[in-house]
Amino acid sequence: MNQGINVVGLYVDDQDAALSFYVDKLGFRVHTDVRNGAYRWLTVQHPEQPTFQLGLFAPGPPVHDEATAQTLRAMVAKGAMPPLVLSVADCRASYEQLKARGVEFTQEPVDRFGSVDAGFRDPAGNGWKMIQAATGK
Repeated sequence: MNQGINVVGLYVDDQDAALSFYVDKLGFRVHTDVRNGAYRWLTVQHPEQPTFQLGLFAPGPPVHDEATAQTLRAMVAKGAMPPLVLSVADCRASYEQLKARGVEFTQEPVDRFGSVDAGFRDPAGNGWKMIQAATGK
């Protein structure tokens, strides 16, 4: 029986830097951090979504050969991967809080179609949109 999506993965070039960013700056919590040789399964969770994990995965063996891993790292660094969305109650307040923690934003909060959104990237280059839903939605 289908239970729903449990883990969605991101490619990161440095799992330790990604872990620090997601935990120390965004406030996520470590769910799983295990190794099998050079391979590391690393997932974090948003504190308000305990059934969902965000995987912070390094391209490479055993999943990818080195040429594929290099291509994936380059694509992430260029911001070519699909953006992720972080829902927040107050985009401007969250922007100020995360900026004070050292998150570098690519876009300051902007009003669009009744909602407010801002943009930032993680250390690997993965793009995020931080969105405050329109009032009444």
